[in-house]
Amino acid sequence: MTNSTWQTLSTLAQSVPDLTTLFKSDPTRGTAFTAHACDIYIDYSKQLVDSRILDKLIALANECDLSGKINNLLTGQKVNDTENRPALHTALRSPKGETLIVGGVDVNAQVHASLQKCEAITQRIRQKVWRGYSGKAISDVVNIGVGGSDLGPVMATFALDEWADTDIRVHFVSNMDGTQLDTLLKTLNPQTTLFIISSKSFGTSDTLANAKTALAWLQSAHTNLDAILRHHFIGISTRPDKMTDWGIHADNQLLLWEWVGGRFSMWSAIGLAIAIKIGMHNFYELLAGANQMDRHFATAEFGKNLPVLLGLIGVWNATFLGINAHSVLPYDGRLKFFPNYLTQLEMESNGKSVKRDGQKVGYATCPILWGDIGSNAQHAFYQLLHQGTQRVSCDFITPICRYDSGQIHDKYLENQHKLSLANCLAQSQVLAFGNDALPDELKNNNDKFSQFKQYRGNQPSTTLLLTALSPKTLGSLIALYEHKVFVMSVIWGINPFDQWGVEVGKVMADSVFGVLNGGASEFDGSTNALLTVIGVKKCTIKSTS
Repeated sequence: MTNSTWQTLSTLAQSVPDLTTLFKSDPTRGTAFTAHACDIYIDYSKQLVDSRILDKLIALANECDLSGKINNLLTGQKVNDTENRPALHTALRSPKGETLIVGGVDVNAQVHASLQKCEAITQRIRQKVWRGYSGKAISDVVNIGVGGSDLGPVMATFALDEWADTDIRVHFVSNMDGTQLDTLLKTLNPQTTLFIISSKSFGTSDTLANAKTALAWLQSAHTNLDAILRHHFIGISTRPDKMTDWGIHADNQLLLWEWVGGRFSMWSAIGLAIAIKIGMHNFYELLAGANQMDRHFATAEFGKNLPVLLGLIGVWNATFLGINAHSVLPYDGRLKFFPNYLTQLEMESNGKSVKRDGQKVGYATCPILWGDIGSNAQHAFYQLLHQGTQRVSCDFITPICRYDSGQIHDKYLENQHKLSLANCLAQSQVLAFGNDALPDELKNNNDKFSQFKQYRGNQPSTTLLLTALSPKTLGSLIALYEHKVFVMSVIWGINPFDQWGVEVGKVMADSVFGVLNGGASEFDGSTNALLTVIGVKKCTIKSTS
């Protein structure tokens, strides 16, 4: 991109002051560079931006017609141009009664018909009406999926575990090697276990391999295949024909739409496992929180628009400042799987090097993203953040309020929460200001090892404060990051809704799998040699018990 605003930002990036200087030059910075909506408060004052840079980033967004692109996204235009379809995940959380006509079809009506069927199934399972082949009520539900059919539901069910009001256990299986499933099946009763096969295409090899193994496990306990399929399997897919061919009963099929991207699908029937765990009321709260963020995204001015601000700052860091790593650090154990979820959302969406017009990009796009619970990460990779040679931007996420159930030990838990808050705020200080943030007694000016105790600072970060973690605020938080990803894609001129890089490895795996099963094919020298080694090795399994 060669427009003047882009060039101005490139020039500003060469001389941006460090964070210590930025704070000294503006006493109001800690409150001026903030925004809040949907019970989320963001402080981006520790990012390497000033008012000039922010104004230019917003100008760049306007030049890229971000407002028009947001409208196209929300109204069902074909924003996924390489696959010639909309990306209507926001429609999955629109309130009942609204109308959205796309291609002559009321999408909202379809969505709520699907949610109604999800609700009916959820109630049958939770109320012990759904029975297995022997007549016993279901005690365990196993969601078999991978990617977007796994990461979102896993993250949300773990985060919202305290809202679970059922004794039904919900499990997740994704790995194609069978480790998760093998370990899990040893603990389950086939008479009371229900499997959800979640696959948009109903052709994903990882998922179908696990599903076939689950079916074989059930058949080893009961000989009536029809009863097993009728009482122990639910299918979620865009392909009812494939679900039927596999054996899923029509009453047990939940439909998706092609315009739902896998990594944006947890709001749909893919979220069935979440609803079973926390109840449909709380699942609707999750949707309501996301919808609230959608409305904020659509209407708030860019300077106070949370997804726009996070997206523009993300572009500033990755493209203009050359910061190619980003870490997400929730200081709340319930958000343990949130960084994993975001790795797919961001890197599968924006890990692109070709623009919508088919031309190669001439600048850095999506950074490498990873993270962990902040308190654990402090004892793992914060050493690199504070004293390594890599520039890394960070998002710190924490709820303000927690532990008020009235239990006798709550005061101790509340103190632990305050300790977590203290660490969250302290770590962002040291990342930003290095040794300047430390009290005099910790600067070790006269310590013979002082050269090893220098903290360079100037590592940019944003702090996100949730009023409290709940189904609704979690929905808003997830939608915030979804829209952040879209904003970044608009500035970069790339399509965040396809994933051709995911597909290519699967295609290659099929040909290699054929060789492992006795077929013939030639690959590169390394792969050929590895296949030779695998072919001559005899596998012997010895019990260690």
